[in-house]
Amino acid sequence: MLGTIVNTITVLTGSLLGLFLHSRLPERLTRTAFSAIGIFTIFIGINMALKTSHILILVFSILPGAIIGELLQIEDRLNQFTERLQSRLRIKGGTFTEGLITAFLLFCMGSMTILGAIEEGTGNTPNLYFTKALLDGFAAIALAAGLGSGVLFSALPLFLYQATLTLLARLLNTILLPGIVDEITAVGGLILIGLGINILQLKKLKILNLLPGLLIALILGLIFVR
Repeated sequence: MLGTIVNTITVLTGSLLGLFLHSRLPERLTRTAFSAIGIFTIFIGINMALKTSHILILVFSILPGAIIGELLQIEDRLNQFTERLQSRLRIKGGTFTEGLITAFLLFCMGSMTILGAIEEGTGNTPNLYFTKALLDGFAAIALAAGLGSGVLFSALPLFLYQATLTLLARLLNTILLPGIVDEITAVGGLILIGLGINILQLKKLKILNLLPGLLIALILGLIFVR
């Protein structure tokens, strides 16, 4: 779990630095930075989505996944939880939930998260997670400077998510083929495209409700990808 631990620490460090800058940056600079982050997020998402070699797996992952997520009310429930957490911790500001969700998705949906888990889960030196840690640390500075303390708290779900993936990779390393990883990555790409749309405030999408699509992509990949 060394790679995950290092990644978590860099996110915490970057978030603290971003919070230090939070009240010191002019609002126009924050808006400009977030426009750039939104555009870059969409670019990453498109690049990831194009990794699919089975368009039907992509379609039948994201659509049922969205329906399941909506039925389970994943985003609404998480919003309620983060609002209670914010109230209990007496954190002021209306961007706590947005910061937590945006940071978590941006840190965790990339292909480096999955490939890094496989690398570490199979006992290799987690070089991918070390590289990801550096990138996430810089991203955390920008996100925390614009969205506040929610980015800091995203370190916890980041740790839990990557630790779980690493354990799963340890169990599934003999059957988790590169093609399956590509299909999961493609679904993550669509989720990032939606996140970019949210960051640019083009439309408010319930991005977290798409997360079950990742599990469906894994199941369909195990069945159909050879």
